[in-house]
Amino acid sequence: MSTEQAQPWLEQYPEGTPATIDTNEYRSVAEVMKIAFDRFRHRPAFVNMDKVLSYGELDQLSLQFACYLRNTLGLKKGDRVAIMLPNVLQYPIALMGILRAGLTVVNTNPMYTARELKHQLNDAGASAIVVLENFAKTLEEVIGETKVKQVITTAVGDMLGFPKSLIVNFVVKYRHKAVPPFSLPGAIKFNEALKQGAGQSLPATEIGPDDLAFLQYTGGTTGVSKGAMLTHRNMIANMLQVKHWFGPNVKEGEEIIITALPLYHIFALTCNCLVFMNVGGLNVLITNPRDMPGFVKEIGKYRFSIITGVNTLFNGLLNTPGFADLDFSTLKLSMGGGMAVQRSVAEKWQQVTRCALFEGYGMTESSPVATVNLPDTKEFSGSIGVPAPSTELSIQDDDGNLLPQGEIGEICIRGPQVMAGYWQRPEETAKTITADGWLRTGDIGRMDERGFFYIVDRKKDMILVSGFNVYPNEIEDVVATHPGVLEVAAVGVPDEKSGEAVKLVIVKKDPNLTAEDIKAHCRAQLTGYKQPKFIEFRQELPKTNVGKILRRELREPVTMAHRIPKI
Repeated sequence: MSTEQAQPWLEQYPEGTPATIDTNEYRSVAEVMKIAFDRFRHRPAFVNMDKVLSYGELDQLSLQFACYLRNTLGLKKGDRVAIMLPNVLQYPIALMGILRAGLTVVNTNPMYTARELKHQLNDAGASAIVVLENFAKTLEEVIGETKVKQVITTAVGDMLGFPKSLIVNFVVKYRHKAVPPFSLPGAIKFNEALKQGAGQSLPATEIGPDDLAFLQYTGGTTGVSKGAMLTHRNMIANMLQVKHWFGPNVKEGEEIIITALPLYHIFALTCNCLVFMNVGGLNVLITNPRDMPGFVKEIGKYRFSIITGVNTLFNGLLNTPGFADLDFSTLKLSMGGGMAVQRSVAEKWQQVTRCALFEGYGMTESSPVATVNLPDTKEFSGSIGVPAPSTELSIQDDDGNLLPQGEIGEICIRGPQVMAGYWQRPEETAKTITADGWLRTGDIGRMDERGFFYIVDRKKDMILVSGFNVYPNEIEDVVATHPGVLEVAAVGVPDEKSGEAVKLVIVKKDPNLTAEDIKAHCRAQLTGYKQPKFIEFRQELPKTNVGKILRRELREPVTMAHRIPKI
């Protein structure tokens, strides 16, 4: 892209924000952590259920875990370790222990079905996994079909201290009955792993910017879940890009950020965990944001200054009694991403909190932030903003030609945050990243005369449910295994609650097939957000003359008759 094409958005940068970042400022995420541990040792780093971990405590505990992984388990630099945890204090301890040991983090959605978990563990070649007991039953179903050598289990309250840990674990297991019985012979408790690592020395390991930090799984352009290889350089670059974009709005050692999005999601991982660790902030971890009354009660304890989320989260808070009564006098940044922010939600958010909700854009493959609106945004614009520092965006046609300002084409990203490629899938990498470094996003957009970008449509058939990618091919493959199904197509349709929802259009093989049959089949095979909200039966599917299903024709408005009960 020429300087002339790139210039419009440079003029929009907040005063004092650099147009470029120094990707050599740190050699690794481990170095970023070590500096934060030393500089902010006595400051709080994470809090969950009133239990606070200081940066000093996080340093010690993550070192113990790192020593356990390297010395007790004998893992070597580059080995993969999976984390299957929600937002509990064990997550940052495990995350930072894995990274400072020179290993690679494989973030795993705790809500995965056995089929999904088996694929990810085998694809990544994970040597070990840290799993919450609530989800250990799923792991039990597939552990024998993976190469995982060690399982580390933990319960929700394990890091909360006596006696609260006992009380919380008792309530979760026996009153809420949220821990299905499981059997994982040879598994070790998380706290026991920490004890075994205490007093040991971590083997000296050179961790460089091009070493792999994360295998962050995404569907990419197809329904096959693939690991985006995010290097230490990728993650550091995006951390610095977001940090510099916030600029003087963020004060070192003073910020309190609400982290309700799961840290295993790339948005929260970079924008909440890494960025605010780098500035000595406090992350308030929300373990179950679906409990909106509990969520509101929890954040009411803190004079928080920053909150990130997806549209559904902001909308849920706005519609929860008591939220409007909170003290928002210290709130200065509200950042939405993961899915499109709706104008009605943004306007109501600003009315209630007196803080504008500004939107960013990116994808797992870009670590994730590629564009951001201005931190001093006064009102919602519908734009995804301008490119982050050291980032280029272009609008290209199908042949890779740059399109002029105002024309509609595919949004492409180039910058230091773009992944190294897909894990062990060079052909898929070549389809997604061009020879000259452009990441083809699959999103259709345009750039206006000021250099602001807008998403117009989605080139991919991907469905975005509450900020999570859902790929029609995967859904169709699962539904097609039902003996009563002849043909099936999955599409995304607008949904007020989740932005988009999955709609299935099915041609029956068995005339007695019902929506309830399909719902039960999907529940056993798919994570909740991937399950269909709407099911429609037809005599045939619309197709091209070569037999390709015309998904666009299936995205017609859904009638209530086609809607299935909540699952």
